[in-house]
Amino acid sequence: MSDQLWQALDEVIANVVAPQAQLVDQQGTFPSKSMEALGEAGVLGATVPKADGGLGFGLAEGAVITELLSQACGSTAMVTMMHFAAVPVLAAHGPRDVLSQIAAGRHLSTLAFSEAGSRSHFWSPVSTASAAADGQVALNARKSWVTSAGDADSYVWSSKPLAADGPMTLWLVPAATAGVRVAGPFDGLGLRGNGSRPVHAENARVPRTAMLGADGAGLDVAMQLTLPWFLVLNAAFSVGLAEAAVREAISHLTSARLEHLGQTLADQPLVRRDIGMMRLRTDAARAMLTDTVTALDAGREDAGLRVLEVKAVAAETAIEVTDLAMKACGGAAFRKDLGVERRFRDARAARVMAPTTDHLTEFVARLSCGMPMLDGA
Repeated sequence: MSDQLWQALDEVIANVVAPQAQLVDQQGTFPSKSMEALGEAGVLGATVPKADGGLGFGLAEGAVITELLSQACGSTAMVTMMHFAAVPVLAAHGPRDVLSQIAAGRHLSTLAFSEAGSRSHFWSPVSTASAAADGQVALNARKSWVTSAGDADSYVWSSKPLAADGPMTLWLVPAATAGVRVAGPFDGLGLRGNGSRPVHAENARVPRTAMLGADGAGLDVAMQLTLPWFLVLNAAFSVGLAEAAVREAISHLTSARLEHLGQTLADQPLVRRDIGMMRLRTDAARAMLTDTVTALDAGREDAGLRVLEVKAVAAETAIEVTDLAMKACGGAAFRKDLGVERRFRDARAARVMAPTTDHLTEFVARLSCGMPMLDGA
């Protein structure tokens, strides 16, 4: 079955995702056709446990899927990545019928963590959950950036605890919940089709059974189940963008000619230096991604540190590589048809996605100095 999945993924990328990528970027439209095709092919359910009808794929396979999609379309890769990051929490604490729908490719989920009040400090939500008179829970929030907002079927949602101590509680919130609404458009520099829009909740009622894990334990749940997937797959997303930029740059530089010299652009030593640096940086980031997955699978002592490092390294690598690709390809890189400038724009997103590169650098420094990762921890 897994062999069929990889073949199906290749076909979806070649026949749907890649042909739609430029249109998705130009129009800033959600990649609905691509996501529908990925669902039908079994890709969206690939990381669901086998007991719930999925393939039981782990981080290694999820990273490969994310990278392959990112090479074709950054927006489609980001939507899929955020869905994959939500699945582990749902598998551990969510209702089985939702898992079955995801396994069947009929349910798209995503994370709703970032908020206007605490911005990229996702570990400190300011949104609230309170007991309602009808026995349900009332959610009130101003979520600032929610990938797939309005197109996902559900949100893995963070809030302050309902009653317990602790920084956070997680909830499964159906997108159709009354009082939950998309509160604005998205017209971004990059990842223009990922639907990253604000979502507000105004007295939105969910049952207490929508709680994912214990009240007040949401940060622990997120750190154990969501954050490793989010950080590793985000790194795979960045590596995919870098790889695409290298491929597209080399294709142009080895074919474009300086007719008066009878040479290609790649025949020029300074251009070859840029090509070599792009290749070195991309391969180094991929090696770290592979090592991070290996460390997690083996339970290595440095696994936690690697998880924090890998998103920052890959994000900065993608920015450097796409910048070099723009430089090496010159004026041609500014054309939409070459594809380099789309990768250049898409690559900027990972740096500021929480936890940002700056926050991850601080976390790595604190752990390296024997300090707790977060103040008060």
